[in-house]
Amino acid sequence: MTRASTRTRVVTRHAPGKLFIAGEYAVVEPGQPAILVAVDRTVSVTVSDADSGVVVVSDLCPHGARLRWRDGGLAGCDPESERLARGGLAHVVSAIEVLAELGLAVPASHVSVTSRLHEGGTKFGLGSSGAVTVATVAAVAARLDLSLSPDARFRLAMLATARLDPNASGGDLAASTWGGWLAYRAPDRAAVLDLARRRGVAATIRLPWQGFAVRRLPPPDRLVLEVGWTGTPASTNTQVSKLDSWRGGPAHREFLVHSAECVRSVERALENGDHLVLLQQIRAARQLLAGLDREAGVGIFTDRLTALCDAAEAEDGAAKPSGAGGGDCGIALLDAEAAPRLRERWAAAGVRPLPVSPTKGIGE
Repeated sequence: MTRASTRTRVVTRHAPGKLFIAGEYAVVEPGQPAILVAVDRTVSVTVSDADSGVVVVSDLCPHGARLRWRDGGLAGCDPESERLARGGLAHVVSAIEVLAELGLAVPASHVSVTSRLHEGGTKFGLGSSGAVTVATVAAVAARLDLSLSPDARFRLAMLATARLDPNASGGDLAASTWGGWLAYRAPDRAAVLDLARRRGVAATIRLPWQGFAVRRLPPPDRLVLEVGWTGTPASTNTQVSKLDSWRGGPAHREFLVHSAECVRSVERALENGDHLVLLQQIRAARQLLAGLDREAGVGIFTDRLTALCDAAEAEDGAAKPSGAGGGDCGIALLDAEAAPRLRERWAAAGVRPLPVSPTKGIGE
């Protein structure tokens, strides 16, 4: 981390959303692999001067929250601001607090959030919480003249997220940070949080994190990525929490082994440009999630997600839910010439094609 020489009074940063290609549910375990891709719908965070304290507004919470520093954290100046700070604006607040723990004086600031990851307040399931966390870290750091490497930006966002939800894998944060197609393994969040408590944030983001790894992957060269939205939002935290009583048992351990094998096969297929193996493994990933659904009763597959997958396979493609399922989005890979027919099939089944494309990571 370095301090820039010129203070910027108003800064805006944009962070992309994400889609899981393979490895969801397994990736919440430290060191378990997954593959994600960043998509070109973004969350934007703008930071400017304020008269006092910290004011946070969002297109999902237009009245916003007025906050003040108290005991090293941000607290609401009134009951409604406190409710928003612990609810809809919690990821923004946590990101600002983590940055302050680097020993930086956060000036009176107005923080404004706008998002293209929802429509009329209904989220698409493209990782809005992760994108807003990464964008907030980047924008507030720039406002403080702090230059962050991608790795430091991710780690600060991971700390901010883990404090709110220790089950969060951070895959969405990685996609928002590095962009493109990524192989990702989650750190041990409990160990990271303990390290931060013992050593402080500045030391924690410099030390090794057990389980964590990220690297870029080439995109598929003979297939296109299509995305369909079911129109029904789902909470990742709620979906993952349904596994609590099932995790650690023999069936869960077997699921983790098979998921890791599938993800590694997808990685090799992307690196080798083998589109036939890639399609085969995406179908295998669908079946793994279906088996998890039967075993643990998570509710991953809805009628529309099943129809989304079946439509892609009818066009010789492969498809699966992306992320926690229960609604939200599914992905499909198939030949470009079949994509228009797939979109027609989806529309007939009540699935809305989303015009999104892979994109780079956070930018200005």
